[in-house]
Amino acid sequence: MPENHVVTISRFLIEQERKIAETTTGTFTSLLSNIALAAKVISYQVNRAGLAEILGETEQENFHGERIQKLDLFADDVMQKALDHTGLITCMASEENEFFLPVPENFPSGDYVVIYDPLDGSSNIDVNVSIGTIFSIHSKISDSDRGELKDCLQAGKHQVAAGYVLYGSSTMLVYTTGAGVHGFTLDPSIGEFVLSHKNMRFPDPSRRVYSINEAHYPGWETGQQLLVDYLKNEGDFSSRYIGSLVADFHRTLLQGGIFMYPAGQGAPEGKLRLLYECAPIAMLAEQAGGRASTGARDVLEIIPHSLHQRIPLYVGNREFVDLAEDFLAEEDSAT
Repeated sequence: MPENHVVTISRFLIEQERKIAETTTGTFTSLLSNIALAAKVISYQVNRAGLAEILGETEQENFHGERIQKLDLFADDVMQKALDHTGLITCMASEENEFFLPVPENFPSGDYVVIYDPLDGSSNIDVNVSIGTIFSIHSKISDSDRGELKDCLQAGKHQVAAGYVLYGSSTMLVYTTGAGVHGFTLDPSIGEFVLSHKNMRFPDPSRRVYSINEAHYPGWETGQQLLVDYLKNEGDFSSRYIGSLVADFHRTLLQGGIFMYPAGQGAPEGKLRLLYECAPIAMLAEQAGGRASTGARDVLEIIPHSLHQRIPLYVGNREFVDLAEDFLAEEDSAT
């Protein structure tokens, strides 16, 4: 791309809507543009959080029993306010709220459902580690003007778009509408997301990297322990782990490998949330030529039974996810 040929996310979305039937009305493009606007606001506050005195925890706990970070509340509020008045959505669901959020009665309602984690990796905020926002978009399936729970509880394979925003040394927005994965970097000089990574794909699996928190090794099932033992001893893998899903997945997408967050002691069903984290990441992975699995089945095939359902996650190059499933299946067959 010539140096003076800048493609903003707005221009790219307009060009894409001519190619994808789902976006021909322009409303879908407007929805993604509003998410991009929210990302700019969150990025600005993340970068100046220490100066603005919004680092650290509040005195509140959420319904998960976790102490709420100040930036979590800020990011959640920004996402809600960026979307609730647009007339594009019927309801939202946020990792920070126990119940789904119908569009307020004083605003018009639309045909889309947005599910999001406003600030993934928020436990890393105070130590300046990369964090992110994850989002998932579905079409409404109920007849309700303000949405119903079933609008949110759809299998990941029915997503019409998914993406994340990474707040790191630069701010990047990565998304898919089912026609490839594209990345945009926020250019602070013009205040716009510009196309920097078109048609992102997992690189050749000769790049052998695994990402997992090995501190949990004693609490893993035998198959998981054997898998990690194989990767580092016989598979000639190197280890990289950040501790923020968005950052770990982003690195895996750019460099190849596998990210794992298995079930284990204290989290028998897994820790990551299906709707807010795993399903959107799974859509991105498959569109980039990879896979996402629970270790036993494709993440995108799971029909959720609750808003905050948790699952194990294995995501990355298809060959490595298949390998993980093989190890875990051997343990199941042995028992």
